[in-house]
Amino acid sequence: MYQFSRGIYRELAPYVERRNGGRHELEDHIYVLHACESAVKRLASDRAYFARPARTLFCDVRTYFPVCRQEQVYSVIARYMTLADEFLATLPPAGCDADGNPLQCRAMTRKGTPCLRTPLVRNGYCPSHQHLADTEHAEAQAIAA
Repeated sequence: MYQFSRGIYRELAPYVERRNGGRHELEDHIYVLHACESAVKRLASDRAYFARPARTLFCDVRTYFPVCRQEQVYSVIARYMTLADEFLATLPPAGCDADGNPLQCRAMTRKGTPCLRTPLVRNGYCPSHQHLADTEHAEAQAIAA
C-alpha cells in the first residue's frame, strides 16, 4: 500500500502551499504525507467502514493547497484511492487462502482430526501447536547434517 500513498504525495508535493502561522514549509509536506499514508492504511485495514476515502483525505489536506489547485488535488486523490481500492479487491481476505477458504492449523489433534484454529502467519501452526514448529525445524537441521 506504500506505493499508493507515496504516489499521491509525489503528485501533490509540488503544489503544497506554505501556510501562514509561523510553520515551516517542511512541516506542511510532512503533514500531507502522513495524511496520505494514514488514509491508505485505513482503506487497507477497514475497507468495509471507510465509505468515502477520497473525500476524507481531500478534506484532511485541502488547506495545504491553493484554491486554484483544489480540483486537481481531488482528482489525483480520487484516482489513486480508486486504484488502491481495486487492488485490495483482488487480494484474498485476511485469514483465507487464495480460494477463499479459511486457514487452518497444520497440526492434528489427539483424536486424529485436523486442528480448526487459525494459524499464525510465520509457520502455519496455531498458538497451541507452536512446539511442533520448533520440532519440525530441528528435524530439518538433523536431516541436512
